[in-house]
Amino acid sequence: QVQFVESGGGLVQPGGSLRLSCANSGAILHGSTMAWYRRAPGKEREFVAAVYWHGTRTSYAEFVEARFTISRTNGRNTNTVYLQMDNLKPEDTAVYYCNTYPRPQRNWGQGTQVTVSS
Repeated sequence: QVQFVESGGGLVQPGGSLRLSCANSGAILHGSTMAWYRRAPGKEREFVAAVYWHGTRTSYAEFVEARFTISRTNGRNTNTVYLQMDNLKPEDTAVYYCNTYPRPQRNWGQGTQVTVSS
């Protein structure tokens, strides 16, 4: 069964940085493109960034504006996906999740809360 465990969120001031991590396991994920998504209060979940299996190709939502960097490490049975977020803005406040891309798995992790506020 696929599992996603996100961590690294917290409270940060505007302009600050955070590094999110997502440990994911499950044979179905071998070769999968992984992505970060987020859900802000009162909004639908949206795509943030994706990284392909070998990590050499990435894709970002327009609102990222070169502030975030996605990366990954691939293990035999477990993969880890990272999201380095710099120059954070209040509008980046959301719960961040990882999942496969472009078709997320049915089960999502708990996510990690990111709050950007002064």
